[in-house]
Amino acid sequence: MLAEGVKMKRSLYLFLVTIIFSSASGFAETKNISIGLDWFINPDHAPIIIANEKNYFKEKNINVEIIEPADPNDPPKLVAAGKIDIAISYQPQFHLQIDKNLPVIRLGSLVSTPLNCLVVLKNGNIKSIKDLKNKKIGFSVGGFEDALLSEMLKESGLTLSDVELININFSLSPSLISKKVDAVIGAFRNFELNQMNIVGQPGTAFYPEENGVPHYEELIYIINKNDKGKKVYKDFLDAVQKATIFIINNPEKSWELFYKYKKGLNDELNKRAFKDTIPRFSIRPRAIDKSSYKNFQKFLFKKGIISKLHDIDLFINDD
Repeated sequence: MLAEGVKMKRSLYLFLVTIIFSSASGFAETKNISIGLDWFINPDHAPIIIANEKNYFKEKNINVEIIEPADPNDPPKLVAAGKIDIAISYQPQFHLQIDKNLPVIRLGSLVSTPLNCLVVLKNGNIKSIKDLKNKKIGFSVGGFEDALLSEMLKESGLTLSDVELININFSLSPSLISKKVDAVIGAFRNFELNQMNIVGQPGTAFYPEENGVPHYEELIYIINKNDKGKKVYKDFLDAVQKATIFIINNPEKSWELFYKYKKGLNDELNKRAFKDTIPRFSIRPRAIDKSSYKNFQKFLFKKGIISKLHDIDLFINDD
């Protein structure tokens, strides 16, 4: 009887221990994260959407609120003010944010290559950048786009004074197709080129990184510098990385998950852009080439976009 009593107590003890540990793991605290996109949801954001739809965030006990901003300039400012947790930004803008003393740091990379490019009509008279002498070039945002263009022209022996710049207010493809301008700078190679193909007016792209401009990352995640090293952000990047690998291995399934996330995503332009963006997603979002960041910062400084050179190491979340 004594032996049986000891066995019962031992069994009860083991049962209670199991319940306690199961409860602790099953009811881990869920952390809420808000992320402000750079624009309305599009294929550039696929890793975030897929991580959400595949429950990769939930696996890390994260609940992610995805915010589409009315103004794409707002999310970095909201991160700096501590109003939201993460913002999608552009590497060129990130250097400007540093220069303006915004308390932000790079968390990781979303799109690891440039998307911006110079586009002309494929069936037009412009076959090389040299052919743009005395031609009209449309732009939407001054400053950085001017810097890109000036460097690309320089590689072909031209300067900005050799062309006529026209502000087309984001009407890139229509202005080019209607021949209001001979070229446009600021077109995204995964969108505008597809948009032009769909309407039967294919374009040809000249890439900044092949014409004198140092390599840079198009889209990055930024956080407030006070949040550096917090585990929840590492978990966020782990989930995004898992989603990116799923996208690369399962492009068709990923596309279906993506367009079902929200009404209006399932169209021909998004479908083509989704396919073209896949090889540009960061498979290792936490990784960074600091020398590349420093080289690009020097380029921006030389072009007068930023006022001074900064210690890049201070603005990187490398935990």
